[in-house]
Amino acid sequence: MKALLSALALTTALTAALPGPALARPVTLTTNMNAYGGDGAYLVLYVTDAQGTYRGSLWMAGGKSKYYTHLSDWYRATQGNPTEINGITGASVGASRQLKVTLDLADALFDAGYELHIDASAEDMRDSPSEVVVPLTSAGAGQPVPGRRYIRDFTYDK
Repeated sequence: MKALLSALALTTALTAALPGPALARPVTLTTNMNAYGGDGAYLVLYVTDAQGTYRGSLWMAGGKSKYYTHLSDWYRATQGNPTEINGITGASVGASRQLKVTLDLADALFDAGYELHIDASAEDMRDSPSEVVVPLTSAGAGQPVPGRRYIRDFTYDK
């Protein structure tokens, strides 16, 4: 319930910063991991606008804050501010596993130049900032996007 309320708060916050009507719909974000042979990966899913400016965090997989610096693009954008992820965290994601999160996202995020980023890191392995970067478009819904290291592919529905 706490994660749902936080997701709704994020939708409200992102919607307030966007032009147009404040409409939102459930969107499922699915991240399939490679068999990379290490401990569970930390992932952070966040949104940037058409100018590349950080607009908000959607989900953090991994709960130990000492590892957040390894999610370097997100960490740089937020200055590591824990309030950016309060209430929207879950367990790290193991090799060959799947992270599936459904959130209410503002319709105005789609087809307007916004991008979804996923930073990834696994203990004692290389960090992978912006492992996945995908434009949020209606046409891109359901289309798998490959990751660079830990993530096999990522999709979102709309």
